[in-house]
Amino acid sequence: MIYLDHNATTPVAPEVLDAMLPYLERAFGNPSSAHEYGAAAKTAVEHARAQLAALLGCAPADIVFTASASEADNLAIKGGALARLGERDHVVTSAIEHPAVLGACRYLERRFGFRLTILPVDGDGLVDPDDVRRAIGPGTALVSIMHANNEVGTVQPIAEIAEAARERGVLLHTDAAQSVGKIATDVDALGVDLLTVTGHKMYAPKGVGALYVRPGTRLDAVIHGGGHEHGLRAGTENVPYIVGLGAAAALAWRRLQNGTAVRGLRDRLYAALVDAVPGLVLNGHPDERLPNTLNVSFPGADGERLLASAPSVAAATGSACHSGRTEPSTVLTAMGLDDERALGAVRLSLGYDTTAAEIDSAAAALAGAWTS
Repeated sequence: MIYLDHNATTPVAPEVLDAMLPYLERAFGNPSSAHEYGAAAKTAVEHARAQLAALLGCAPADIVFTASASEADNLAIKGGALARLGERDHVVTSAIEHPAVLGACRYLERRFGFRLTILPVDGDGLVDPDDVRRAIGPGTALVSIMHANNEVGTVQPIAEIAEAARERGVLLHTDAAQSVGKIATDVDALGVDLLTVTGHKMYAPKGVGALYVRPGTRLDAVIHGGGHEHGLRAGTENVPYIVGLGAAAALAWRRLQNGTAVRGLRDRLYAALVDAVPGLVLNGHPDERLPNTLNVSFPGADGERLLASAPSVAAATGSACHSGRTEPSTVLTAMGLDDERALGAVRLSLGYDTTAAEIDSAAAALAGAWTS
């Protein structure tokens, strides 16, 4: 099987697994313990914190480890908004955010009476920074706009959006779960106050994530208990997985410095499909897009059935099945695609180990499924 679903999850890189194994075996200490076992675990956690900080261009003390990107999103959004409860009562986000972001925003609206503005996107999936600027008012506590979309790969103009937020003293959070490790995510260049990271989209295991917190940013804790992670995330640190995230960050830094062939392979796949499938349509921005992500609509096809007819290709659609009826992707409908085009969409997301031979075989299999 040809794996083209790296935006859903990545395999654990061999270098990452090798870094983790000692902490699953003999180096099992609790980082909060004062003895030698604890000291070794604490040193490993702090080394991983420094590795991730180097990838993001921040200080190690700015990193808070979590169990997932969803938890980091919740800490950023709920924590940022509730720290300003009674001062500000408005949150701004976009229509194409991950459910963790939209769910956290709706929770604030439902339980605490926050006003919620959900901004539209254009046909390429882009948020207009001027829409953000117009949405911000005196009562706005926080803006949360993702860095790159998981379905179509469109990369948002976060630096411009950050300017709009900074002008009004509003926190800016970006969910960078899909972009960290694939494109540059320097927090100062982006201008963000809060940035979400996940391990399993960058060759670390599932079950570990992180939140970058700009110094001076006030957050309420969401998980209460001991004073772990600067008092923002209670719970004994998951040392092996944190070590894995750090190793993945170091690996990503080296790959970004050296460059990869993934963009060229993505474009090779697109060219092959365009040649074989008349009327094939690209979804997402043609240029401002993750280098590994290709979302295309096959004319007259149902994406789910198409993939079922090409079992050698592991890929995804954004469609959802409710009560036996397939519903089109909410991201694609927010971009203005009609149901037929949205239901015919397939997301093909490449990895660093994807080969040219796999690309050619996948294109042939998908084209064959469309014509059959």
